[in-house]
Amino acid sequence: MKKALIIGSTVVDVIVNLVDSLPRTGEDVHVRTQHMSLGGCAYNVSDSVRHFQVPYILFSPVGTGVYGYFVREELKKKGIASPIPSPNMDNGCCYCFVEKSGERTFISYHGAEYLFRKDWFDLIDPEEIDSVYICGLEIEEVTGNNVVEFLEKNPQLTVFFAPGPRLTVIDPALVNRIYNLSPILHLNETEALDASGKATVSEAGAYLYGKTHNTVIITLGEEGCYYFDGTTEEIIPPVPTTQADTIGAGDSHIGSVIACLKKGDSLHDAIAKANRVSSAVVSTPSAILPDEEFAKLNF
Repeated sequence: MKKALIIGSTVVDVIVNLVDSLPRTGEDVHVRTQHMSLGGCAYNVSDSVRHFQVPYILFSPVGTGVYGYFVREELKKKGIASPIPSPNMDNGCCYCFVEKSGERTFISYHGAEYLFRKDWFDLIDPEEIDSVYICGLEIEEVTGNNVVEFLEKNPQLTVFFAPGPRLTVIDPALVNRIYNLSPILHLNETEALDASGKATVSEAGAYLYGKTHNTVIITLGEEGCYYFDGTTEEIIPPVPTTQADTIGAGDSHIGSVIACLKKGDSLHDAIAKANRVSSAVVSTPSAILPDEEFAKLNF
């Protein structure tokens, strides 16, 4: 089996569990707990791919400074090494504020982990890979064009594009170049409606499919997951869970979809399995699923 190339960030998640909700301006509040963990969209996606024992390359720069040291040491413990040489620039972090309801708000400090030099892509052997994951955060940055150029030079690759809420602020010309690569789109409901300007998920799915001519996957939280592949339109039921926080839910979902499709599952079955994984992630106070929790899913 060829590898999946996971392009994007690995950061330190500073997870702050609030007593109730986000404070108002000028308010002085205490927090319940705080801890640091390995995170970042690309890392989270790669960990879900790993769970399914699908080969992958985490293509993620790790910078310097206290956060870079934390990331490098944590990756080393897990036996993971990015082929990218360490840039001489501080690594960033993501402050994750988790409210009592489990809803999360991100405040990110971007560093070396979001910037991709053009010559780094020469380190990739296109014959080793058949699919690529990209996130909107990296495309939005000043080096986003370098990522898109690599994809344009390798049109044989299946592209999975999870733009997140950044789709509406990325340079439209760059977005259209990605659309021309016919990526599989993965968004949540709010992102899909905002990006399409439509009132319903079905209308958004049809609109976005018209842009990419490939499958559109829209997660619906407690309502499950919608997809439209140009012929079939379906909502895959959710898996009920007790919510701890929603950090990493979308990343684990698209990572699971990538892995299951590579293993030969139908789109329906891949999304159904991804729903189970993301539900389990939501029930744990972390962006990734511990191995023992994944094993309980009995795939």
